[in-house]
Amino acid sequence: MLRTPVKVITVEREYGSRGGEFAHDLAARLGWRLLDAELVAGAARSAGVSPELAAQFDERLDPWYYRYGKVFWHDSPLPMTGLGDDQVFDSERMFSLIRKEMEEAAKEGNCVLVGRGAACALACQPGSFHLFVYATAKAKREWFQSAFPKQAQHADQLLAAFDKRRAAVIRKFYQQDWCARGLYHMLLNSAMGMEAMMEAVMGAAGLCGGDKPAERSMGLAGEAC
Repeated sequence: MLRTPVKVITVEREYGSRGGEFAHDLAARLGWRLLDAELVAGAARSAGVSPELAAQFDERLDPWYYRYGKVFWHDSPLPMTGLGDDQVFDSERMFSLIRKEMEEAAKEGNCVLVGRGAACALACQPGSFHLFVYATAKAKREWFQSAFPKQAQHADQLLAAFDKRRAAVIRKFYQQDWCARGLYHMLLNSAMGMEAMMEAVMGAAGLCGGDKPAERSMGLAGEAC
């Protein structure tokens, strides 16, 4: 039986795995729209704030003391600032706006979404195909040392910190383990190379090049929801 053709690909990635680079190349190969930094820019426009401010809240939680204070003031009869939730820009607001951007993009289709819990947000979206890109510690360390030579001695700590922060965001807003295999249709080790990764994804997703679906598209997790 034919299934819904793939029109949306999400790419979650370990920091240093070059997953973001892969997503850019994949979108270019397919001729699809890429949504990476564009998600942040879209959230900034919706909130009426600068992209620079929005970037400070990208894939990160608010400090613990802010979250504690927010809970306290929400439960208090005294108003915190006199502003509504839609007028306060913080990580929770950023998350909400980015999720809306992703859902709207998925409705239009023919797009590649990078990180930010896209696999969770679109878990029940027909026609979505979810990827997780990882790499060995050695490969990530070498990438980091090449990209940030002045911080090379702290490579392992900073690589771990980035992934820990991403995982914390997914855990808070989606109650999911960021690297849980069940969230994704395919796990890719970037050591196989960009070209091999693209061929593997396009074959598994039933895409025969460009945005034309193959005659036999695979079943998707979202269709079981």
